[in-house]
Amino acid sequence: RITAAKDGIVIATDKKLSSELIDVVNVHKVEKITPTAGICYAGVGPDYRVIVQRARKSSQAYFRTYREVQPISQLVKDIAGVMQEYTQRGGVRPFGISLLVGGLDGDGTPRLYQVDPSGAYFSWKATAIGRNYVNAKNFLERRSTDVMELEDAIHTALLTLREGFEGEMKADNIEVGIVKSDGKFSVLTPEQIQDYLDEAN
Repeated sequence: RITAAKDGIVIATDKKLSSELIDVVNVHKVEKITPTAGICYAGVGPDYRVIVQRARKSSQAYFRTYREVQPISQLVKDIAGVMQEYTQRGGVRPFGISLLVGGLDGDGTPRLYQVDPSGAYFSWKATAIGRNYVNAKNFLERRSTDVMELEDAIHTALLTLREGFEGEMKADNIEVGIVKSDGKFSVLTPEQIQDYLDEAN
């Protein structure tokens, strides 16, 4: 789930594990790509890791060339280009993932994008992908506003997750990444997430 605020971006996702024996500390669905951009996914985990590595290489190449952080619009265009290429080349299959990418554009404006397996990408104010995305989008349509502050956007993202969550929502089975107005992307610690969950209850 991803939500834009007037002063930042929120990316929130659940960590559904295939076994209770998996250590949740080592499972990450929200990743930092550049100092000002983060990404999460729905779909096939190994495909996601490939795209994250490609995106990081792209942003590093951009930085070496221009000596500035790659704007989110350019980063998304590069990611979408890679994904689209895999729909038409022989000997490879399309990536089995949809992505949500949030960050700052060249002018400092918070932006968020959805990238489909086909390589098509769209800009959103708030959206959801993955399991139960229709209900999540309906919930976001009712809750999101253009004047929402970052703190409100975090609460809205968590409430959206709760709408379709199976089991108990705890700090160790969800992840939240934020881009603040100062331009820095960070992933909230489990302690910070727990504080927000306590406020939401």
